[in-house]
Amino acid sequence: MKKIVTIFFVLSGLTALTQPISTQDYQRAVSFMWDNLNNKKVFNLHIVPNWFADSTGFWFTHHSPAGKTYYQVTFKPLQKSVLFNHELVAEKLGSQLNTPFDSKSLDIAAITYLKPGQISFTTKGKKFIWNSNQNTLSVDATQEAPRNWLESKSPDGKWIAYIENYNLYIRSTETGAVKQLSSRGYKNYEYASFYGWSDMIEGENSERPKRFSVSWSPDSKWIQTSVCDLRYAQKMYLLDWSVDTLYRARLLSYYRGSPGDTTIVHLEPVAFNIETGKEFRLPLPRIAHENGYFFRWSEVTNGVGYASYRERGFQKGHLIKVDLNTNQHTTLFTDSSTTNIDGFNYWLYEKAGWTFVTSERSGWKQLYSINLKTLELKPVTQGNYFVSDVHHFDSKTNTLYFSALGKEAGNPYQPYLYSISLSGKNLKLLTPEPATHTLAFAPNNNFIVDNYSTPVNPTVTVLRDVKTGKVLLELAKADVTGLQAMGYQAPEPFTAIGKDGVTPIYGLLWKPSDFDATKKYPVIDHSYTGPHGNIVPTTYVRTININNQALAELGFIIMMVDGLGTANRSKAFHDYSYKKMGYNLQDHVNALQQLAKTKPWLDITRVGIFGHSAGGYDAGHALLQYPDFYKVGVASSADHDFRMEKAWWPEMYMGWPVDTAYHNQSSITMAKNLKGKLLITHGGIDENVNPSATLKLAEMLQRADKQFDLMIFPSQRHGYIGDHQRYFTKLRWNYFVKHLRGDEPVWEFAWK
Repeated sequence: MKKIVTIFFVLSGLTALTQPISTQDYQRAVSFMWDNLNNKKVFNLHIVPNWFADSTGFWFTHHSPAGKTYYQVTFKPLQKSVLFNHELVAEKLGSQLNTPFDSKSLDIAAITYLKPGQISFTTKGKKFIWNSNQNTLSVDATQEAPRNWLESKSPDGKWIAYIENYNLYIRSTETGAVKQLSSRGYKNYEYASFYGWSDMIEGENSERPKRFSVSWSPDSKWIQTSVCDLRYAQKMYLLDWSVDTLYRARLLSYYRGSPGDTTIVHLEPVAFNIETGKEFRLPLPRIAHENGYFFRWSEVTNGVGYASYRERGFQKGHLIKVDLNTNQHTTLFTDSSTTNIDGFNYWLYEKAGWTFVTSERSGWKQLYSINLKTLELKPVTQGNYFVSDVHHFDSKTNTLYFSALGKEAGNPYQPYLYSISLSGKNLKLLTPEPATHTLAFAPNNNFIVDNYSTPVNPTVTVLRDVKTGKVLLELAKADVTGLQAMGYQAPEPFTAIGKDGVTPIYGLLWKPSDFDATKKYPVIDHSYTGPHGNIVPTTYVRTININNQALAELGFIIMMVDGLGTANRSKAFHDYSYKKMGYNLQDHVNALQQLAKTKPWLDITRVGIFGHSAGGYDAGHALLQYPDFYKVGVASSADHDFRMEKAWWPEMYMGWPVDTAYHNQSSITMAKNLKGKLLITHGGIDENVNPSATLKLAEMLQRADKQFDLMIFPSQRHGYIGDHQRYFTKLRWNYFVKHLRGDEPVWEFAWK
């Protein structure tokens, strides 16, 4: 059989990779790591504007091989100039601190615009004020009092809200008089509190971290808050073995519900009248804290607020107006779905008399207006495209400015900026360049900083006029000459046909810088099919900062693709994954099989996969659901069984109540199917995705008598950092080198 394969390669003009991997290959891979590229080989891939408080302009940092320069842009007159004299500031800092400063790489932070010609910044533990008009540098000795996060001052400054013995109190700032607002609170039924997502409890009977949250009305006459009900909530547990000074594991716990649990933390929304002390129960249900709710006060009418929430199961969302003066409420909008509502958003322009919502009721996420007087709901946008955000409503011209995907020809994941009249007429494209437009609106909504790029075309950063989209000023162009000098070629975009046999899906292929089309390369699928987003980069910066190129340098083709069931397309496209996340990878298999027909250098007899979190589920599941296609997998910090996950994510995408779909798509129940080489890893103190599912998968693989590899990082949470991240990267690289490429890996190599 080996002779037949060899003859086929010769006849087809293709040869397998035969050169043994070397330390030099690893060093080339390391050179493409983001830490070795950012502001070293590539510059200005994303410019961040820092807006002046008086809306007269902004400042930003520009990087180059020579160093960094701080620029400012003023609107009147419209011009770009240096923010300050770098040489003079470096000289004066050196004189005052008796240490040299490099004007081309000033080590300063917390830059704050104070007024024209004057900024403050910090360095070496001190705060300075620079006056460009007088060329003076002075130490700012003023210190802000540290904020007490367990109390809140009213807008008029007359009251301090705080908690005592699990109840809400207010104290007069003028007389010191204390007023108790709630009286029914006790431990685990706590007023003006909440449960933080990463709140850890150390030890067996320790207290949870103290939490406090209230929202004052603008007129200081009302307080809105929640009762945090932990009475029946159950915990998840972790053991921390990483503390150097301890010789027993440190027990950690946190309140977290799994899908279908009733023993979870709940929130009860309440409000108080400051004058009477009366408590009002808001007309919202008792809400699972994983679901949450959002409340905001009216800017027009005292004692009135707006609340939005989704019911458990995420199939219904509500927006209501609450009038505490009359203890009445009005339903402004209700949305429903037989699958789920992913992203229940509204944009309130109360003074103009409107609020705007998005809904997928038409089959696409579109924009609707609600007249706050008549409550009439009308469509603003209509079409087969996806509205992703509302940026601004100009009430003088009744014009909305919003971003949408899929309206223009080409890649449907590239967002563009549009304007449209309130009536739904006069739709205009304001950012015509075929690219992903990452927008930052000025506080006065007259200007936009637009970073636009594609995976192939580096970033151009411009200042635009909001109303017309006209480019007023080019701020920067990304410098990638250093990257190109390393032999870098941008990944190759591709389209394939989804598992429905009709719908195009989009992806990218990364190749080694020494790619040879006459050779065959093993393929690695970098996966994350979590339905709440997309994994395939649409910007230049994201294309290189995920380090796919580094892995490709070790002799692989790296693929990323967004299949049916992922976000930001039609509702029907998204719903492919509802209760069927275990089948998301079918599009990945199909895509590689289709690509191999026209790209003979793809060796799809050697396919690997890796991913983190939901992508880790993909990687583990791939070798169990498709054991004859995927040969090697690295699954990190994965939710291998959605029944053991945090409640909100699976209940959104796998449904609620919990049914047999959870069991059928659990990797744990499929352990007997493993044929290939699987490495599973997890952070030992991961409170986002508890390690329990990884350990249970390991148990089931052992029971099934399957060979696999397991690595626990005792001190790491959901994301691995520092030396542990480098260790994991090396582990992942070498797992593919050994088991997919079939070569002897190198362990000792430098990271720079």
